[in-house]
Amino acid sequence: MSGTNSPEAVKKLLENMQSDLRALSLECKKKFPPVKEAAESGIIKVKTIAARNTEILAALKENSSEVVQPFLMGCGTKEPKITQLCLAAIQRLMSHEVVSETAAGNIINMLWQLMENSLEELKLLQTVLVLLTTNTVVHDEALSKAIVLCFRLHFTKDNITNNTAAATVRQVVTVVFERMVAEDERHRDIIEQPVLVQGNSNRRCVSTLKPCAKDAYMLFQDLCQLVNADAPYWLVGMTEMTRTFGLELLESVLNDFPQVFLQHQEFSFLLKERVCPLVIKLFSPNIKFRQGSSSSSSPAPVEKPYFPICMRLLRVVSVLIKQFYSLLVTECEIFLSLLVKFLDADKPQWLRAVAVESIHRLCVQPQLLRSFCQSYDMKQHSTKVFRDIVNALGSFIQSLFLVPPTGNPATTNQAGNNNSGGPVSTPANSGMLGIGGGVTLLPAFEYRGTWIPILTITVQGSAKATYLEMLDKVEPPTIPEGYAMSVAFHCLLDLVRGITSMIEGELGEVETECQTTTEAASSPTQSSERQESQSTSDQMDKEIVSRAVWEEMVNACWCGLLAALSLLLDASTDEAATENILKAELTMAALCGRLGLVTSRDAFITAICKGSLPPHYALTVLNTTTAATLSNKSYSIQGQSVMMISPSSESHQQVVAVGQPLAVQPQGTVMVLTTAVMTDLPVISNILSRLFESSQYLDDVSLHHLINALCSLSLEAMDMAYGNNKEPSLFAVAKLLETGLVNMHRIEILWRPLTGHLLEVCQHPNSRMREWGAEALTSLIKAGLTFSHDPPLSQNQRLQLLLLNPLKEMSSINHPDIRLKQLECVLQILQSQGDSLGPGWPLVLGVMGAIRNDQGESLIRTAFQCLQLVVTDFLPTMPCTCLQIVVDVAGSFGLHNQELNISLTSIGLLWNISDYFFQRGETIEKELNKEEAAQQKQAEEKGVVLNRPFHPAPPFDCLWLCLYAKLGELCVDPRPAVRKSAGQTLFSTIGAHGTLLQHSTWHTVIWKVLFHLLDRVRESSTTADKEKIESGGGNILIHHSRDTAEKQWAETWVLTLAGVARIFNTRRYLLQPLGDFSRAWDVLLDHIQSAALSKNNEVSLAALKSFQEILQIVSPVRDSDKPETPPAVNVPVPVLLGSISGPGLSRPFVRTDSIGEKLGRYNSSEPPIVTDELEDLNLWWAAWNTWYRIGSESTKPPVTFDKLTFIPSQPFLTALTQIFPALYQHIKAGFSMGDLQKLGVTLHSAVSVPISSDASPFILPSYTEAVLTSLQEAVLTALDVLQKAICVGPENMQIMYPAIFDQLLAFVEFSCKPPQYGQLETKHIANAKYNQAEWVALNYVPFAERSLEVVVDLYQKTACHKAVVNEKVLQNIIKTLRVPLSLKYSCPSESTWKLAVSSLLKVLSIGLPVARQHASSGKFDSMWPELANTFEDFLFTKSIPPDNLSIQEFQRNESIDVEVVQLISTEILPYANFIPKEFVGQIMTMLNKGSIHSQSSSFTEAEIDIRLREEFSKMCFETLLQFSFSNKVTTPQEGYISRMALSVLLKRSQDVLHRYIEDERLSGKCPLPRQQVTEIIFVLKAVSTLIDSLKKTQPENVDGNTWAQVIALYPTLVECITCSSAEVCSALKEALVPFKDFMQPPASKVQNGES
Repeated sequence: MSGTNSPEAVKKLLENMQSDLRALSLECKKKFPPVKEAAESGIIKVKTIAARNTEILAALKENSSEVVQPFLMGCGTKEPKITQLCLAAIQRLMSHEVVSETAAGNIINMLWQLMENSLEELKLLQTVLVLLTTNTVVHDEALSKAIVLCFRLHFTKDNITNNTAAATVRQVVTVVFERMVAEDERHRDIIEQPVLVQGNSNRRCVSTLKPCAKDAYMLFQDLCQLVNADAPYWLVGMTEMTRTFGLELLESVLNDFPQVFLQHQEFSFLLKERVCPLVIKLFSPNIKFRQGSSSSSSPAPVEKPYFPICMRLLRVVSVLIKQFYSLLVTECEIFLSLLVKFLDADKPQWLRAVAVESIHRLCVQPQLLRSFCQSYDMKQHSTKVFRDIVNALGSFIQSLFLVPPTGNPATTNQAGNNNSGGPVSTPANSGMLGIGGGVTLLPAFEYRGTWIPILTITVQGSAKATYLEMLDKVEPPTIPEGYAMSVAFHCLLDLVRGITSMIEGELGEVETECQTTTEAASSPTQSSERQESQSTSDQMDKEIVSRAVWEEMVNACWCGLLAALSLLLDASTDEAATENILKAELTMAALCGRLGLVTSRDAFITAICKGSLPPHYALTVLNTTTAATLSNKSYSIQGQSVMMISPSSESHQQVVAVGQPLAVQPQGTVMVLTTAVMTDLPVISNILSRLFESSQYLDDVSLHHLINALCSLSLEAMDMAYGNNKEPSLFAVAKLLETGLVNMHRIEILWRPLTGHLLEVCQHPNSRMREWGAEALTSLIKAGLTFSHDPPLSQNQRLQLLLLNPLKEMSSINHPDIRLKQLECVLQILQSQGDSLGPGWPLVLGVMGAIRNDQGESLIRTAFQCLQLVVTDFLPTMPCTCLQIVVDVAGSFGLHNQELNISLTSIGLLWNISDYFFQRGETIEKELNKEEAAQQKQAEEKGVVLNRPFHPAPPFDCLWLCLYAKLGELCVDPRPAVRKSAGQTLFSTIGAHGTLLQHSTWHTVIWKVLFHLLDRVRESSTTADKEKIESGGGNILIHHSRDTAEKQWAETWVLTLAGVARIFNTRRYLLQPLGDFSRAWDVLLDHIQSAALSKNNEVSLAALKSFQEILQIVSPVRDSDKPETPPAVNVPVPVLLGSISGPGLSRPFVRTDSIGEKLGRYNSSEPPIVTDELEDLNLWWAAWNTWYRIGSESTKPPVTFDKLTFIPSQPFLTALTQIFPALYQHIKAGFSMGDLQKLGVTLHSAVSVPISSDASPFILPSYTEAVLTSLQEAVLTALDVLQKAICVGPENMQIMYPAIFDQLLAFVEFSCKPPQYGQLETKHIANAKYNQAEWVALNYVPFAERSLEVVVDLYQKTACHKAVVNEKVLQNIIKTLRVPLSLKYSCPSESTWKLAVSSLLKVLSIGLPVARQHASSGKFDSMWPELANTFEDFLFTKSIPPDNLSIQEFQRNESIDVEVVQLISTEILPYANFIPKEFVGQIMTMLNKGSIHSQSSSFTEAEIDIRLREEFSKMCFETLLQFSFSNKVTTPQEGYISRMALSVLLKRSQDVLHRYIEDERLSGKCPLPRQQVTEIIFVLKAVSTLIDSLKKTQPENVDGNTWAQVIALYPTLVECITCSSAEVCSALKEALVPFKDFMQPPASKVQNGES
């Protein structure tokens, strides 16, 4: 620092700054004036500072923001030359430490911009480095930005930049942590004791950290985030990052600054919470990966291990274990376990190599190994990590010999099998090296033809790794042959050396300490005696602890070491290697000796002996030594002396194993026989066989000893066979089998230990071992069952069960190969001993039933084969108590979903079983009752309750109920085929054999079986999936009506409901006396209702069919043997009885208290009373309520509509409506007005439901056909039934007439105004293509018209009825008809208005007399205006006739109008005095209007001829005239009518004439329109007719005014003379002639007028 602070340096700095600014000013002169100005003012600023301050550097630092500004602007120009100049200047300022925090921030921002524009990248990195290394002003965001900048530059396209940036990042990360260390140093003296937060190590709180520490914390935390591929918290702006780089940075921090993590809780928290989980997570591909496993076998493709990441992770792990073991005990346990895993043979070669290198790094640190031992191996319930490491190394070495690494040249065979007599080392002379003939072999290991070279890799005691240092490799390197083996070999040697030197050193210390303490204690000083003894005891404790650790370490590693070293010793062909191995074994033996561990010491010594002595010699020596220690028994068998080792001796048994070396367990030392012994094997095996045959001569105790010895021998073989895939030793198992077979006569003694052990063998993971165990066990069981015991098995049931028991025990083993053996054994037993199994049946059946669904198809198939055999052949021979087990087992196969055929066949088996029950019913029942009584007695003696399913029912019935329950379970299986089959079987069984049940049992059948099943089916159906199922497995196509789970469940629901309904119908005589029949009836109705309301057409329609069936509307198919005479009392429909005689029996099997007696009763004289009226009525009313609920719910329009809205189908609604008439017959007595309204609402809604466009072509008639749909027919039939019932019913029923009329009239209205179904848009079929409309409205016209016909008929019958009069039915009819009549041509169908007219005429012809009759009561007052309006709307309709109407049609229509006027003239006007005045007035006005055609002014010329209704006008006119001069005036009112008519008529004529004259004058030469000419002719004719009529009338009937009006016409007529039309002229002539009668003297005229 003093260098930069000296006056010379400061002076130089000022000069340089000024020259930099000048240079900047020059460069920017032309292009960037603002920069130039800033540079010049900068020069002034610098000079000012230099002049005014003594502490120039401090002043510069203070003003550094301004000083730096021109340079920052210069960089902003982005001109390379200027930028370089500025960056150099800024670096100079930094190196003198005259940059403040703000200025530093600005500089970093400017650098960031340059970086984003990819300018001067190397210069930028240099600047950042200078900025961060020279001082500590940059913190927090600024610092993070600077670091991010370096990271960003590490990922550019330019290699040089990338590498420079990588180096810079590394340096910057180090700087950040160095700052923190420095900060800690500064605060070392003033440190306040950190408050230890007990038990809460996860202090995330960063606020307690000092600034530099906080930066370091944030940086490290973000490195973890980035490696974890998460977004960083602090390094904002990172764009990319590689895991490899991140891991390298993490490793360097952990390696270089361990004290940071050990001293600061926050950092150690990061270590625990972030680094360790991250490492474990990143290791996962390596853990899961198995080499050679094809990805198809696993569900998801496993990520492959990636060498660069894996190798860096292992480096991180090495650092973590080395530096932070004390912090991360648990985590290290995981890491170590992982390391061990990575040695597995199925991992990639390079992964195993780096793992072995990592383990080597641990093996050279004995203290660390010691900690492992203390922390894990010595703790209870903890992984034995140290032991695992050693064992893993052993297995690793072994695996290298077993599986030669790929790509090895097969030099091995050439070396090993070279029989030309060349000096080649073979395994036979394992310890010696064959060197001769001048051929020197490479140092190598060779074993069983596998040759592995030994490479020199490291100096002893140091672990120099090769592959862990390959940081630049991306692809995994190829590992040279023998490298992994050599590292592992060195691991073992370093391990032995490290452990022994450490323990021996510590032992030495302890011994010297002990000596000193004992000397001190023996000195005579008294005062300190207590103190000394205290320290002695401490000393002792410490020693005990240490000794425990040493012993544990040796105990944990000696087996693995011995196994591995022995193997290597066998394989070594190199003198140096052999020497090293033997030395290692020797040091271990010595160490064991010092620690007093006898077993391990002897094992090492034995191994050394074996390595040193010739093989045969070694064995004999060892055998003799062993023999000497054991007590012997000798037997002479066939002249051969065999030495028998008594198993009771205390010493270890020596086990002879043939074949390859196995990892040794501490139970006993293992000898390894080499090839030379192989030749002696046949002899040995022969002797052994004879030895075991002789076991039949042993006494029971000795036999037990023998079995125990064989079992423990076998256990040892089992232990060795764990975890390695070599050929296991099967000697003991084979000999156990032999011993069992020769001792079959006293098998009971040894059966339990023998089979118990074999069952254990059956569970062994090694498949060969298992297979032998199972073979032995099943052979023993079969032999035991076929052996002729004394007494025979049939009389010794206990022995039989004992023999069969192990077979059942095998069911708890999960290995499929064992289960297959077990089932094959069962099949063989059934075939050979099936008839004599007796009490063994439950065990045998249990074995079949224990097969679970997940145990594979072949197992299930074999088990099922056994079951089929049982059902076909052995049902009669087994005890009846086992039948229920057979039912259960058969049912369980039905539920297996591995193979559909098995499930279906098992349902068939259940049917066969039920047939068997039926045929052997009496026998089974007797036996079961006997058994039941015995069990009951036992239960009472013990004082417990007898517990069996369906208990209160008799045992035979329970058997049936179990069968039904099983079938019921299958009825809700997920597979549709199984459900269908089970459902059909269940209902067939109940139908065919249900008669065998006791009467009371039916209660259980109904509630526990049938209703329970219905509930489950309903629930499954309503929750079934609506997703489409593409195909039914394989290439089976599924029909569209079954292509979703929901549709498949619908079929099940239909089947189930129909089955239950059928039972209710056919077995009603059984069910009704049960007591709670009405409750059952309600439940069944509820099921029918929910099915009918389900949103599925198939289900809902079927529900109604079931409804019809239980109401016995549809009589069920009759059984052939129905009783001849059906019961007569109170049963509306013949009740059917089920068949009674069994299908295959010659005689009927009749049960007491069953239908047999009933039949007798039925056929005898007194007919039975099935049920009382009242209950029956309640049932019918319950049915009516259900009907109404179904009707109202199903037809209620939904609130919203979309594609999926469910709308009931026509067949459904038809069926529903057809149920009513039959139902009504039973409830008509109580059928009230309220019920009628409910019915009406339902029928109305039903008719309103539209048809889906898919169905319409099938249901709808073509639009032109006037046909009713079946639903409409049904609705009218229902109303017809009602009307007929009311007709013959009592008075109080007849008040329902008006309601029926209302209902029918509502239907009539449909003709013009089809009903709306909620908010649904319906298209009319006539104007809708089928495919466009979702929903099509029906053609309601035929229906409405038929309804109208019914109304007319009904009215004809009931017109005079009081209710009909009171409720204004006539008015309602007229009001309804007014709609089609006023629409006339606008009606949807022409037939409608014609029918309406004819109906109106018919109704009026009946109704008007009634109305006149009741005129005084005022009940018809409101009808008259309605009628008048109806006439008006019809006769003078606003609707225009269609253009294509023919003349004939028009005339026909006119004749209808004429008929109406005739009705008025015959039925209304003659009775005017009984009719309201206003009404008559309206009629008159109307006739008037009709009598003149002035209203048809809208026609074109061409149409006139047709459209003028001349006939109609004439009729109106004549009627007017007729009533103008009726001769019989009886009341003043009548005269009033005629006067009114006349005056109206005359006024009308006057108007028409005037208008004609006017038009004629205006038209000039043009002829007037035809219609006007016709009109005037008609008026003229009318005038002449009128005058004629007036003359004929009695003079007193004609009013004076009338005469005046007639005469007033004369002048007008005269004016018409000028007209040009000939026709008008001739009419005029006729009109003028009658006026001659008025040409009389005035006097008489006056008199006339007065009179």
